[in-house]
Amino acid sequence: MNIEAVLGLWQDRPAAEATSTAKIADELGLARIWIGEMATYDAFALAVSVASGTDRIEPVVGPLAVSVRSPVGIAMGVASISSLTGRRAHLALGTSSPVVVERWHGRSREGSAAALRSTAHAVRTLLAGDREPSSGFRLRLPPVFSDIAIAAFGSRAVSAAAAHADVMLLNMVTPAAVAQFRSQLDAAGGSHVPIAAWLVGAVEPTPEETAQIHGALVGYLGAPGYGEMFADAGFGDLVGLARSGAHPREILGAIPDDLAPAVGLVGSETRIGELLEQYEEAGLDTACVVPVTGRGDLGRTALETVSSLSGASAAG
Repeated sequence: MNIEAVLGLWQDRPAAEATSTAKIADELGLARIWIGEMATYDAFALAVSVASGTDRIEPVVGPLAVSVRSPVGIAMGVASISSLTGRRAHLALGTSSPVVVERWHGRSREGSAAALRSTAHAVRTLLAGDREPSSGFRLRLPPVFSDIAIAAFGSRAVSAAAAHADVMLLNMVTPAAVAQFRSQLDAAGGSHVPIAAWLVGAVEPTPEETAQIHGALVGYLGAPGYGEMFADAGFGDLVGLARSGAHPREILGAIPDDLAPAVGLVGSETRIGELLEQYEEAGLDTACVVPVTGRGDLGRTALETVSSLSGASAAG
């Protein structure tokens, strides 16, 4: 299985940790680092910083919300990274959440599933150096043949990934969910499309790291699709609490320690090795590790351990 890194942009940690974690991933020889966008850095700006401060790792920007950014703006951003740093950059697209799209940016998510398809096609056209027919725009920068990932959770996004993606991206999923998505993707005509998943990585997590992970899980427990996935994994009571309107602090206090290993690479080295095998058997091609940083090591322990275990598994 391929191992890549993700900059966690944890809400309770200093934002500047991201660049240090990127350097560690580069030192470990990981091929790519995924750079999302939350409430801190602009993703393109952070990608330029990462590429400028590392030797070889390639940034993957996103998932970017297609209801927020235009194809021209996205293509200009990706091409700018490559031109300014000399490093090939890649892209991930998604529909994001109502909070991000509607509340933060004041945009509508209506038609976002269709926008995944049109945006992926338009951006690929622009990055190849061709003129985008609907706008007439053409980049003056050199072509960038970037991989385009599409983040999927619903059937329409899976269909878009099958038709337009080089990679389908999942986030915080169980091995059983990976297997289901693999079947859906194959049925949609995407048997050639590999699957990557963002998975939290934590080796024997400290109390600080456990709190860090649980805090990130709270918002997913009641979300459509995710709630059903967690219920199938045996956490139906917790999902019910999350959907009852309970305060986030109450939900956080009710999260058991066995929730994180259900959707991530969390536990002892032996347990993480077993989880990697389960994900691989389910059809996962790339584990994108979101390393916890609560112990102050900037994610090194998680990235080193998962990379080592994956290498040992592959060698065996």
